Amino acid sequence: MTNRSRRTTGSAAAAAGALALLGALVSCGAEDGTAGASPQTAPPAARTGAGSPRGTGPGEVTASPSDAVPAATGDTDRPATRCRTSELSAAVGRVDPGAGQRNLPVVLTNASPRACTLYGHPGAAFVDASGEQLGPDPERSPGDAVTVTLAPGESAWAGLRYASPGVSGARTATPAALLVTPPDEREPLKVPWRAGPVPVAGNASAVFLTVLRPGDGP
Repeated sequence: MTNRSRRTTGSAAAAAGALALLGALVSCGAEDGTAGASPQTAPPAARTGAGSPRGTGPGEVTASPSDAVPAATGDTDRPATRCRTSELSAAVGRVDPGAGQRNLPVVLTNASPRACTLYGHPGAAFVDASGEQLGPDPERSPGDAVTVTLAPGESAWAGLRYASPGVSGARTATPAALLVTPPDEREPLKVPWRAGPVPVAGNASAVFLTVLRPGDGP
């Protein structure tokens, strides 16, 4: 009876010790994360291709193509100071014939209360009474452009030149107006055309336009 009691007591003690050891192992595993942890998904910023682009550090921003700003060309102050179409008036001066050529100054005048600048070639196109263009756009004559600063009331001019149709034999048309577009602008100014036929097709039909320079003509 005594021996059986001792064996029973020893077995119970051994079982209790085993349970205690198992409990300690489970507790250690939960504390160091090697057991008992459920799977976790990495935060979005750590995933490849998500969050900040590769190589972008905290506080940095990578521009998308739509955010890109084109690089400025020429004089960096021109976008802020250039003359807008709404600030200008346009006119065509008298014909200066010579050596089979017809030369006319295309004049832009500052009609605003502020000083503004012009730089380069204006745009130009001959149109009929319905607004349809006659012939191609004038070609740009080579020349060194300079920034022309216009105080209120001051002018700049560009030379419009073409071979006299009676000499060149080009096909002609008589425009109703000349559309003049200031540099870097989209809206033109409409000037009535009173200088007769102009070449629009055929041999020697090219029309040329120079860069703008100060004044109202040669």
